Amino acid sequence: MPSPYRAIFSAPGTKGFSAAGFFGRMPLSMMGIGVVTMVSQLTGRYGLAGALSATLAMSAAVCGPQVSRLVDRHGQRRVLRPVTLVAVAAVGGLLICAQQGMPEWTLFVFSAGAGCVPSVGSMVRSRWAEIYRGSGRDLHTAYAWESIVDEVCFIFGPIISIGLSTAWFPEAGPLIAAGFLLVGVFWLTAQRATEPVPHPKSQQTGGSALRSRGLQVLGATFVATGAIFGAVDVVTVAFAEERGHKSAASLVLAVYALGSCLAGAVFGLLHLKGRPATRWLVGVVAMAVSMIPLQLAGNLPLLAVALFVAGLAVAPTMVTTMALVEAHVPRTKLTEGMTWTSTGLAVGVALGSSAAGWVVDAAGAKAGYAVPVAAGAFAAVVAFLGYRRLAGPATTGGRGEDDRHLRTDEDEHVA
Repeated sequence: MPSPYRAIFSAPGTKGFSAAGFFGRMPLSMMGIGVVTMVSQLTGRYGLAGALSATLAMSAAVCGPQVSRLVDRHGQRRVLRPVTLVAVAAVGGLLICAQQGMPEWTLFVFSAGAGCVPSVGSMVRSRWAEIYRGSGRDLHTAYAWESIVDEVCFIFGPIISIGLSTAWFPEAGPLIAAGFLLVGVFWLTAQRATEPVPHPKSQQTGGSALRSRGLQVLGATFVATGAIFGAVDVVTVAFAEERGHKSAASLVLAVYALGSCLAGAVFGLLHLKGRPATRWLVGVVAMAVSMIPLQLAGNLPLLAVALFVAGLAVAPTMVTTMALVEAHVPRTKLTEGMTWTSTGLAVGVALGSSAAGWVVDAAGAKAGYAVPVAAGAFAAVVAFLGYRRLAGPATTGGRGEDDRHLRTDEDEHVA
């Protein structure tokens, strides 16, 4: 492990909560694509599969910030365990209804319940922020590490989910994803020493973290970014199936994540200067432009190459986003603030996967890649329009002196 990454794990408990966070985040890459694979195998309908995946994502978008707000007030252990049990029970109901061919409305009801999952990535990042508050360089490296973990999940998650659902039985992918969630959350919440101190409602002012103008820009842009991810997942599965290699979709999507993983690993080692907002804008534009070649890929190998290149812009943009959230959101609402970016992604995934599913049904898989192109263009437009909010002074709602020191340190030393 390169020395900057080794250094951040010198703090007690960091290895444990990061490992638990890995398991807890696996469902992020497994559940949606698992539902798409399961439903498409059982019914042959990508429109229905995309709509169910969208329902799951929209539910996560609605529930996630509320769960994180409760976590900020009451602590991770008290909130995450019961919420996770509800989500796992809903996944069980979804699988039973799908396997038994029950009415479609039951699938949507249980998909909505399955979306009631905590944002495990936000929980882990808030622990890093608590440990390295005031050390911008270490926090940058920690955020980069967690982005690497995210991408490792997206490398192996689709392979596991699609692979098991196609080689074992259709419901296997979502079932294993629920198991990962249960293990990850209960392992994470068992580690009390690194759990951030909750901030009761009496200590919080100003309402929701979303009142931050900078966070509003990040959240809106991530809606479009999520649409890219959701559309790419659905269309890639359909593209591979049209060419008689549906199980290969997991490998192609893994290459997408691999590009992001490698870029994130390098980005975490860099000692960059300049405005994080500028680097974020460049990253969003790069993600948008990288969607254009997907429409030109005529076979799976070319598609894999195009997705690998597209992935290079993902992790650096995500790392910079977390630094901007930390700078623009009050400390007492940090977990909620981080979750709002995940919420934007979830809403986008819902819209992108649903739109892509209908386009695939109507015009075929190759036409479906127009959806991520349109989503990327929208993301770039929103990022340009909101850039001044991020580049200007952060209105943080009364954060302490150590927070102002952190922002100064970040501007001088980190991406």
